[in-house]
Amino acid sequence: QVRLVESGGGLVQAGGSLRLSCAASGIIFSVSTMGWYRQAPGKQRELVAVITASDNTNYADSVKGRFTIARDNAKNMVYLQMNSLKPEDTAVYYCNMPGMIRDYWGQGTQVTVSS
Repeated sequence: QVRLVESGGGLVQAGGSLRLSCAASGIIFSVSTMGWYRQAPGKQRELVAVITASDNTNYADSVKGRFTIARDNAKNMVYLQMNSLKPEDTAVYYCNMPGMIRDYWGQGTQVTVSS
């Protein structure tokens, strides 16, 4: 059974930093593409960053140069380092793993950036 558990969200002032973590279980993590998505109130869920099994990364234009996605295959963990946070980064952040039949999601972690 696939399980993704996020942690690390919180309240931070604009310009600050947070690191989100996602613990994965029930999958062969080292061969899995992993991603971070976010959903702000009243908006659709959007891709923030993705990392492939070979460590290729891709970012939303809105976070390029500020956010960094990384993975630790030994610990089955994926991280999102968020720097220079802006109020518009406020959202629930979700860990994601695309599967053969369906996508898998964590429960989400709230990030709130105050101005």
